[in-house]
Amino acid sequence: MSNSLLDTPIEYLKGVGPQKADILKKQLGILTYHDLLYYFPFRYIDRTKFYHVNEISEDLPYVQLKGKLVSAETVGEMKTKRLVATFTDGTGSLELVWFQGHKWIKDTLRFNEDCIIFGKPTLYKSHYNIAHPELEYSKESNPLLNSSLQAMYSSNEHTKKRGLDSKGIMKLQRILLSLIHNNIPENISTQIIEKVKLISREEALTSIHIPSGIEALKKAELRLKFEELFFLQLKMQKIKSTRNATVKGSICAKVGEKFNSFYKQYLPFELTGAQKRVIKEIRIDMGSGKQMNRMLQGDVGSGKTLVALMVMLIAIDNKLQACMMAPTEILANQHYETLLPLLTPLGLNVALLTGSSKAKQRREIHEKLESGELHILIGTHALIEDKVQFQNLGLVVIDEQHRFGVQQRYKLWAKNTIPPHVLVMTATPIPRTLAMTLYGDLDISVIDEMPPGRKPIITTNRYESSRLAVFGFMRQQIKLGRQVYVVYPLIKESEKMDYKNLMDGFFNIQRDFPLPEYNVSIVHGQMKAADKDYEMQRFIKKQAQIMVATTVIEVGVNIPNASIMVIESAERFGLSQLHQLRGRVGRGADQSYCILMTSNKLGNDSKTRLDTMVRTNDGFEIAETDLRLRGPGDIAGTQQSGVLDLKLADLSKDSPLVQLSRDVAQKILEEDPTLVQPINKPIADHLLTLNKEKTNWSKVS
Repeated sequence: MSNSLLDTPIEYLKGVGPQKADILKKQLGILTYHDLLYYFPFRYIDRTKFYHVNEISEDLPYVQLKGKLVSAETVGEMKTKRLVATFTDGTGSLELVWFQGHKWIKDTLRFNEDCIIFGKPTLYKSHYNIAHPELEYSKESNPLLNSSLQAMYSSNEHTKKRGLDSKGIMKLQRILLSLIHNNIPENISTQIIEKVKLISREEALTSIHIPSGIEALKKAELRLKFEELFFLQLKMQKIKSTRNATVKGSICAKVGEKFNSFYKQYLPFELTGAQKRVIKEIRIDMGSGKQMNRMLQGDVGSGKTLVALMVMLIAIDNKLQACMMAPTEILANQHYETLLPLLTPLGLNVALLTGSSKAKQRREIHEKLESGELHILIGTHALIEDKVQFQNLGLVVIDEQHRFGVQQRYKLWAKNTIPPHVLVMTATPIPRTLAMTLYGDLDISVIDEMPPGRKPIITTNRYESSRLAVFGFMRQQIKLGRQVYVVYPLIKESEKMDYKNLMDGFFNIQRDFPLPEYNVSIVHGQMKAADKDYEMQRFIKKQAQIMVATTVIEVGVNIPNASIMVIESAERFGLSQLHQLRGRVGRGADQSYCILMTSNKLGNDSKTRLDTMVRTNDGFEIAETDLRLRGPGDIAGTQQSGVLDLKLADLSKDSPLVQLSRDVAQKILEEDPTLVQPINKPIADHLLTLNKEKTNWSKVS
């Protein structure tokens, strides 16, 4: 079978036709032979195990039995009409029931002849039955039964109505597999197949659908997982190497007066070893003549903002401008207020541009940007507006980069003739396998060291029954001069209920912490920006001791005096979000606490999340657990999820394979960057097919 035949529309496969094809396309996304071939089973059932009727219990998902049919009759009227057959194996008997197609099924039944039945047992009126069982009279009649494992395929009520349940899809796979015998083209080189000890593509595709046993299935999965990961890594590495070869960046050759003055005179505290290492990595990139595309990973409070400031000074020392884009006004304001007092002594001009900026401010900013008088612009999405034009933009810093889409980031890239250097920062630690796969086209720097003097945050899980004790602890801390966050979930699906809970919590706290001794602020996403800012300022100025909020404070709030974070309904938050929220405290010299309030009844995943939070403050360990629980698509977020359409590979379990595929892809591109060598032709051809399927933002990180 050639690639062109793999592109054959699915309606031309025997047994499909226009109506079934329509269902396959709409419900399962199967448009071609290739799509069907790569519609993999979601699990397998062991067909080597046989049960006796007297061994059947309700907790068995599927059973396989040997015996004989002894009778059959059609019962019921009209809508309740069904065919009921009696099966026995000498240890007992059960009923086989067919609700559809009973007329022609009855004609095919053979009595008192050895047969094998397979299906899901159900207890009905003290008797077991199996609805619509698979029925075979000898192993020879069905090659499927020669396999010890039966593939199970995802289907839904729409597909089942057209006979496309798991068994129906299996039939189509067998028809297709009979066509592809000796005809599936290879898509990786013989060199890789031998090196990684892989089976052929055809053998893998056959065994994934009809495995002869566990070992055959393992070999098929290894081959197909490697193939998935290899081409993902290859695309990323090609983007990176093409960009390095073709996209030039401004050469920031010198570390000059501004950088040195700041380092010697105004540095607020000694840099950690990790910060020094990261600045050096970035400095080498910016001086290389190539456009830098680097991700800076660092846990909450590790000092990423200070690194960003010093990198911007390198750009300014080389007669370039810099900008920093943040996803929210709160975070943009926070960066502005943090950086302004550090940059002003150096004689540098810094401005803030957000959706709330007045027209007069905007005009002034636009003029100073274009004249070069403005050195650094900090802001939100407002930075990507067409009116915002720089004289010579040399560095773009993007904070919490996963919140921005590719197109949004590309608009910043396009604001200079020579593409600016790009530093994307995230306080959400990314598991190594995910970083290698999702951000394989970026260089990655990690700040894996916290500033000295930071005390680990003490985290506890408390139930509703402990609320009075929690309130007592809050009072005790406030008397010591500390401040408290109380955060409620605000999730779109149940926004009204969540909002009610938030307001109820606010009023309860006001009741339990009466004025004038305590002041309570409230901040949530439905407030006007001015009201939100007013409440934030009250808390910052210590006029309010407690802030009741939603996750709008997840990032960008830096109040060293706040020492307690109470998270309500903590079981409803993801691990990453819990870790981000916890990072809002622990920023001063005092011991800080995070209290996770939950209901008594917790699911297994919720318990694992909460236990992880209580046990460790290590963001990377938390990220690995999060990956295992949620999967890569959720962690990557909607902006990146399309990159990770992995059918078989699991980034939480296949870490060694991710590394191997990356190493192999890198070696091939080192030896043959354009994949023109004859041995790499299958790879080049397949890559071309993949690139036709998806948009390639080859210059955008």
